[in-house]
Amino acid sequence: MSERLYFRQLLAGRDFAVGDPVATQMRNFSYLIGDRVTGEAVVVDPAYAVDDLLGVLADDDMRLVGVLATHHHPDHVGGDLMGFGLPGVAELLERRQVPIHVADAELEWVRRTTGVSGSDLVGHPHDDTVDIGAVAVRTLHTPGHTPGSQCFLLDNALVAGDTLFLDGCGRTDLPGGDADEMYRSLRHLADLPGDPVVYPGHMYSAEPSAPLSRVRGDNVVFRPRSLDEWRLMFGG
Repeated sequence: MSERLYFRQLLAGRDFAVGDPVATQMRNFSYLIGDRVTGEAVVVDPAYAVDDLLGVLADDDMRLVGVLATHHHPDHVGGDLMGFGLPGVAELLERRQVPIHVADAELEWVRRTTGVSGSDLVGHPHDDTVDIGAVAVRTLHTPGHTPGSQCFLLDNALVAGDTLFLDGCGRTDLPGGDADEMYRSLRHLADLPGDPVVYPGHMYSAEPSAPLSRVRGDNVVFRPRSLDEWRLMFGG
């Protein structure tokens, strides 16, 4: 990655929210992305312990200017998770008034999950750009896990949320999930040029990241070569 790019991958229960049993069990990643020259930064999927994440930014002399949300599930943006109230973007906005960048198709889902105002949310179409100083982040709409799931492509990194893990992909049997859409989203990611490093939304594998070429070769979700094969292997 370029010297100007600030990028940190933080594991819930280990790097922040230490001692939180839900965070430790869920193994979510949050990401900090920014411009080292301007000191501006965003956090991807803040949940569990927003003060910890803000503390990391402060220790690194970085200033929060926004949030990027991969999708609306409470373990990524806060809200009620099976009876557990998880802090997230609502609590973060009490500390810093910054825009929450979501996919257009996810606006209402995020609003309902988190309780934040619609005016706090900024919707993005597929292949839009969020600028953090001189760092440009592309928003890739990848429906399947949820209607408005999105990944973020920057420099040589693909922050994949729950669309693509190093092993497997996000569930499609939850409200708003669509197995056929997931297949199309995975094919889109597989065809990305270059060989960006995949940074997933959860640590469900031995390694925290891997080049896309290796994920394409090892991950079973890339074995089907047609939608019919996908349906046979994974349903839909």
